[in-house]
Amino acid sequence: MNMVSEILFKLENISKDFPIKGGLLKRTIGNVKALDDVSLQLGHGKTLGLVGESGCGKTTIARIILHLEKPTSGNIIYNGNKTNVYTKNQLKDYRKNVQMIFQDPYSSLNPQRNVNQILSEPFIIYKYNNIRTRISDILDLVNLPSSTLKKYPHELSGGLRQRLGIAKALTLNPKMIVCDEPVSALDVSIRSQIINLLIELQIKKNISYIFISHDLSLVEHISDNIAIMYLGQIVEYISSKNFKKNHLHPYTKALISSVPIIKPGIKKKRILLQGEIPSAINPPIGCKFSTRCPEVMDICISKQPNYNKINDDHFVSCHLIN
Repeated sequence: MNMVSEILFKLENISKDFPIKGGLLKRTIGNVKALDDVSLQLGHGKTLGLVGESGCGKTTIARIILHLEKPTSGNIIYNGNKTNVYTKNQLKDYRKNVQMIFQDPYSSLNPQRNVNQILSEPFIIYKYNNIRTRISDILDLVNLPSSTLKKYPHELSGGLRQRLGIAKALTLNPKMIVCDEPVSALDVSIRSQIINLLIELQIKKNISYIFISHDLSLVEHISDNIAIMYLGQIVEYISSKNFKKNHLHPYTKALISSVPIIKPGIKKKRILLQGEIPSAINPPIGCKFSTRCPEVMDICISKQPNYNKINDDHFVSCHLIN
């Protein structure tokens, strides 16, 4: 199998600026640089974990992938084709194949429609036949009882609502699903059930996931590769199997040091980052992490680091790595 056929989806040098309007005429007086030269790729049936602090650009990436936002520059490539030249029908087909599971299942579901109506809508839009049979099959896939069909979202528990959100994402048999913090709003006892369900579905349907989360242990468990984001940039990309032992970026080190150890009697040195995340309106000239990095050097302040290749599954953007 050649490399092209192994890759389902790519982001190539994606940047996204949001204009800041001001004055009586609401002219553009500045820009928020939400994403800065982001490149990612995802294979068929694989999971890419996306990790970073709030405001680093994870959700902006999700919205660009779903074509809810247009990038300022760069390319979105699906199955080897650039999506910016898609016709209306091609874009409709793309949206059928790229779905999303939201963080809050309650706010993402129409409260005025019952489960049957929610699951029927995509089939009606895309003019499918045998809708009742298709809905029954999807309920079986996500372990939702048929008794829920007449219920409304507010009548379901948090776990059942998230299963409904997953079922909705599965209706059109997508090739790829963006999971935006899919278990953060759930009780701890329910989280493992939903994660196991996502893993089972990936095996059964060969679905690719982009999994966005703050939980490093969870991302490491479910992902094949992990991308660490900071202030709109990917600072480290590494395989999950090497994540704990071979990570190199100071920011990754700080994130891993913040994960609590459950075993009694074992202590771990915590790396405390000083200062605040710089403004995306006026980011540092050099490395964006330089204002908080415990290993900062003079060159970090004046020059952006290159994206250094360690091996095929490991890239780091840091002056400490040459």
